[in-house]
Amino acid sequence: MKGFAVFARKEALEIVRTWRIWVLPGMVLFFALSGPLMAKWTPQIVTAVGGPAVAKVFQALPTPTYLDAYGQWTKNLTQILLIAIIIIYGNLISGERKSGTAILVVTKPVSRSAFVVAKALVHGLFLSATVLAGTALTWAVTRVAFVNAPPAALWAGTFAWLTLALFFLAVMTLLSVLVDSQAGAAGIGIGVFAVLSISALWQVMALFSPAALISAPMVLTSGKDYPIAIPVMVTVAATMVIVYAAAQAFRFKEI
Repeated sequence: MKGFAVFARKEALEIVRTWRIWVLPGMVLFFALSGPLMAKWTPQIVTAVGGPAVAKVFQALPTPTYLDAYGQWTKNLTQILLIAIIIIYGNLISGERKSGTAILVVTKPVSRSAFVVAKALVHGLFLSATVLAGTALTWAVTRVAFVNAPPAALWAGTFAWLTLALFFLAVMTLLSVLVDSQAGAAGIGIGVFAVLSISALWQVMALFSPAALISAPMVLTSGKDYPIAIPVMVTVAATMVIVYAAAQAFRFKEI
């Protein structure tokens, strides 16, 4: 893949110098700081606002633990950040084509395959670094809020989610090659997410496909076991195949 290293460096610098450096890290920072505190203090806040009647309801509920903070983290990742990733990366390739950057790059010594793979890899590393840093911050804040907070469940749940997020980044890379509209690609991406969520009701999909990784993070951060080895391997393989398909599709795409 000619020009891969040069274009990857350009893509990394573009992340640092544009809005992308603020959006995902900003969301992750907010979730990392607010999740543990909400898990710790929401009962007291609601009780103070709602009065004695509400206080009786919360008294009947279990006392919040560090697992509630971990669960809030993975809930935010699955329900909010994953959808944000689908929307943001709906124009990962098509945006470059519309701006004219793509034609300038591929007429230089940068192959079309290198163009697609470099974008997917750089943004995958950016997403991974952002989420891992957020996970460490979540654990630190949880330790402050709950004192005793072993990190194993948090990291297991985050790893499962990150595998799924990178899969969707690959899906959006392919869709942004095939679909010129960001809204159209994002709509299809959300449709893929919905289909996977529904297919998880089928036991085979729930145990042997990326669909398993939709619910696995919440289960793992609750302190329970979940058999993710096979779904993770299948999802990693599917991610690589989809990025390869995106690179091949871009070779025949008019720019």
